[in-house]
Amino acid sequence: MKFRLLTLALSLTILFFSSCSSPEEKAKKADADKKVRVAEDDKADSLLLVYNPAKGDKWIADFVQNLHKKYGFNGNMLVAKDGKILYEKAIGWADYLHRDSLKINSEFELASITKTFTGVAVMQLVEAGKLKLTDDVKKFYPNFPYDGITIELLLSHRSGMMNYVYFIDDIWRKEKRNMKKGVSNQEVMEIIADKKPNPYTKPNNRFHYNNSNFMVLGAIIEKVTGQRFSQYMMEHVFKPAGLKHTHVYSTTEYEKIPVDVVGHDRTWRYSVAQNFLDGPVGDKGIYSTLHDLVLYDKYLKNGRLLTQKSIDSAYKGRNKAVNGHFNYGYGWRMFDGENGRKVVYHTGWWHGFRHIYVRDVQKNIVVIFLGNLTNGSLMHLDELYKYLKMPIIRKGAYSGSGSLPGSDED
Repeated sequence: MKFRLLTLALSLTILFFSSCSSPEEKAKKADADKKVRVAEDDKADSLLLVYNPAKGDKWIADFVQNLHKKYGFNGNMLVAKDGKILYEKAIGWADYLHRDSLKINSEFELASITKTFTGVAVMQLVEAGKLKLTDDVKKFYPNFPYDGITIELLLSHRSGMMNYVYFIDDIWRKEKRNMKKGVSNQEVMEIIADKKPNPYTKPNNRFHYNNSNFMVLGAIIEKVTGQRFSQYMMEHVFKPAGLKHTHVYSTTEYEKIPVDVVGHDRTWRYSVAQNFLDGPVGDKGIYSTLHDLVLYDKYLKNGRLLTQKSIDSAYKGRNKAVNGHFNYGYGWRMFDGENGRKVVYHTGWWHGFRHIYVRDVQKNIVVIFLGNLTNGSLMHLDELYKYLKMPIIRKGAYSGSGSLPGSDED
């Protein structure tokens, strides 16, 4: 009898405490469950990436061929809508010098598209309580020479920092340092603390796009997690989203980046060699494929990588809109249209690579152009956007006041 009474009391106690779980706790558990990858994910992902060239969209095929012949586009491209690939194409050379052709699964240096991934990592750490958007950089790097720069200002390009790329490039050339050996984020932070370069403007004064913001965020991610940026991203972003062909490659970890796609600058006369500036990551340094970027879009939408609250925060413009529509949130550029139409995207331009990654959130459309010849061909996509019934993602297509010179380059 005593045993039965004890069992009953224990059962009632468990029931009581479980029923007292707050809605917030239940929501946290549900979000945690969403982020666990299960066996069915691989099957669903493979179905999402099915493409039959015989059924490819003929209009898009003709458009891409014209973009290649008339404007010199060289790279990989894909358009998907409602979970179906409408058209994909690898067109041109992976390495012109050796006449190696691109393949549909070729990995490209994503350049500034990397910033979207870094933004995701930062928001994950905010969700985990390891970072706050109001945290000052000095909390993690006490010798940082600037006051009042927070995580939020870095994410939205409002820190006012100078661009470290030009700053340390000048130092390396004047001091004749080793141009091949990669410099790490932590080393750049030490150089900034030592040299104290003049900032571009005061913190939170205005939008000024530059790589320093996300290089610093990369350094903070490493400091907070105790992991290399490459390790954190693999464990918390790439693997959960099933991105099997996405990596962080830095010349601090690799003497030669292990991919076959070479960046070419404007003409085929020369390829762009990797050097010490390919060491810092967070602002760049992630390599990926068309198909992995389709999966990235999927797992950003279904809650695997971030809660909807974090997503909404990242997609909110944090600056004065350019030409009435274009803005920048937390690691994402965006187009805000009528009736709440939201398109988020990012461009990329680094060492011979030129890209655009566009996600029409409402219409469930993904447009990806990954190029390894920087010739301006991606300025000629207006007709494709019109065909897809999307807003034209090009600031010059709209009237209104633009950004100040040098403030919005990539």
